[in-house]
Amino acid sequence: MERRHILGAAAAAAPAALATPALAQSLPEVRWRLQSSFPRVFDILFHTAERIGNRVAQLTDGKFRIQPFQAGEIVGGLQVLDAVQAGTIECGHTATYYFVGKDVSFAPFTALAFGLTARQQVAWFRHGGGNELLADLLKEYNAVGFSAGNTGAQMGGWFRNEVRSLQDLQGLKFRITGLAGQLFTRLGAAPVLTAPSDIYPSLERGVIDAAEFTGPHDDERGNYVRVARNYYAPGFWEPGANLHLIINQRAFAALPDLYKHALEMACLEADSEMISRYDHFNPLALRRLVGAGAQLRFWPREVLQAAWRANEEMIAELSGRNPRFKAIMDKYLPYRSDLFQWFRVAENSYDNFAFAAAQQRQ
Repeated sequence: MERRHILGAAAAAAPAALATPALAQSLPEVRWRLQSSFPRVFDILFHTAERIGNRVAQLTDGKFRIQPFQAGEIVGGLQVLDAVQAGTIECGHTATYYFVGKDVSFAPFTALAFGLTARQQVAWFRHGGGNELLADLLKEYNAVGFSAGNTGAQMGGWFRNEVRSLQDLQGLKFRITGLAGQLFTRLGAAPVLTAPSDIYPSLERGVIDAAEFTGPHDDERGNYVRVARNYYAPGFWEPGANLHLIINQRAFAALPDLYKHALEMACLEADSEMISRYDHFNPLALRRLVGAGAQLRFWPREVLQAAWRANEEMIAELSGRNPRFKAIMDKYLPYRSDLFQWFRVAENSYDNFAFAAAQQRQ
């Protein structure tokens, strides 16, 4: 059954089914384990996994329960796809760009540098073919996936020293994920892939010179301001980082249809809930971080322009080496162009005036 048909059936069938005691009694007891790629301290990220489990239990009268585990409790945060593929766990909440070492095609389903924003990604996944492209990729890993959260545009990270020019990136040990690591290699940095739970100690010991994670709310909880005070914006490589619930294909296929509907509906709700929480809590956290000594800085235009050029070259080169990535980019990039044009006409023109005017009133 196609996903859009499942979704439509869920909205109509689930409430009626759950209101029928006889049907509820006949449903099987199912217990799953969900491994998050994130530690519990990052509450919005980990809460999303908890929320999915709680909502599924509500929609199935407690018959289908999913127990969440934080990163490292079963497997490492970066081993979630391996564990799902092997059936060690039934599902995992993660960012697909953690797995670009397996296939660079995983990157755009989380974020690409200068790529789609959170709202634009919703359109791409649901109407632009993104869900279907990811489904084809995950089949090779014995998995299916549902979009389950987005951070919105992220910050550019915490740096021990100020970045005044491209020269300051040369040899910089920078914790960064996905294709963005390859991009910063082209800019002269030395990217390091570090699990979220290891960012603070790596900064503290000088193993890395800088690190990016998400945005003010999570970064405050990570306490990075204590060891690196230069806080850069924007995270141009993550204009809207999307997360997914990755599910073992056999485990998913064995579920009753009602449980499949409940799982998808729970992910849809989590999708909107995560970004609303970030939009609420990030401004408050940013004020506190600045009060704690964070130096808010913006990337030099020289860096942004060099990054744009390097990113375009990297996409072209990767497309030449990876047919799947090329097929995805052949659809993604024209879609990005159309959305960028529309957002520039409406959203961006509004933002440029209204945001500046509001600041002047303060």
